[in-house]
Amino acid sequence: MKVTPLDLRQTQFTTALRGYEKTEVRAFLAEAADELEQALREIDRLKQAVLRIEEALEEHREREVSLRNTLLTAQRLADQIRENAEQEGRMAIREAESRADLLLQKAQARLDEIEREIHELKLRRKDVEATLEASVSALTNALEFVRAKDQTDREDKLLLHRPRQAGEVGQPQGWSGETKLGTS
Repeated sequence: MKVTPLDLRQTQFTTALRGYEKTEVRAFLAEAADELEQALREIDRLKQAVLRIEEALEEHREREVSLRNTLLTAQRLADQIRENAEQEGRMAIREAESRADLLLQKAQARLDEIEREIHELKLRRKDVEATLEASVSALTNALEFVRAKDQTDREDKLLLHRPRQAGEVGQPQGWSGETKLGTS
């Protein structure tokens, strides 16, 4: 049986001989009712406090779950970003190495081409030098020949114009001593 403060206040006891003092019993019951009422209020207040604390606890638990999920999502996202960055880095390195290899191949090909051209130019230079030397030699020989011929012609002309004495050595055969211009 559940007893409330009101029950304590309204309870009536039957009187008997040699019973308890009614005023003392009523004073005690009133005091007990007050104490019970105060205890029940405290219990209600504590129940309300417990409900508020449980609600706050539930809210904190939900926040904790939400924070854990957010943290896990952030960790996964960070891992994914790091992995993507590493892949992009590796790809950039491969592309750079590819471009570098291509540039080296092109540079080597160009170097080989330039070396061939230099070799060809050296051969051409040797050919040109040889041709020039042959031309210079031929021209020198021709010039010497022309000079020698001119010298001979001058000497011949001088001999033709100089009076000769009879019996001079060096007269051409069939020479009669007469000079004819334009004949030799």
